[in-house]
Amino acid sequence: MSTHRPHQLHRVNPAELSPPSGFSHAVTATGSQLVFLAGQTALDTDGKVVGDTLPAQFEKALSNLLTALHAAGGAPADLARVTVYAIDVAEYRAHAPELGRIWSRLAGRDYPAMAVIGAVRLWDEQAMVELDGVAVLP
Repeated sequence: MSTHRPHQLHRVNPAELSPPSGFSHAVTATGSQLVFLAGQTALDTDGKVVGDTLPAQFEKALSNLLTALHAAGGAPADLARVTVYAIDVAEYRAHAPELGRIWSRLAGRDYPAMAVIGAVRLWDEQAMVELDGVAVLP
């Protein structure tokens, strides 16, 4: 599903650090255009949060992020950085394998530099997770 552009992003995972799972330790980027992606939650086209579970909301939020990226001319492999904001980090960790499968299905196996940050609440009160990111286009 992702478009491979080897000249653009280089994922750096030093042997001196623990092996990354679902992220890259560092990403170097060369390209001509940066795309800053706003935080996306599980909003549908009517502006309503959908999904009763964290995995369902993660899938919709990631889909929304990728829709914005595609509209800006990018592809999942162009993501250099993604930040995940979760209202329950323990629940996020408990669902990590399922969330990884959702990521792989929607965005492929090229992982950006990532962080998961615990948040007291998100802009959309019913939201459990929000994703934002930065992409580099050639």
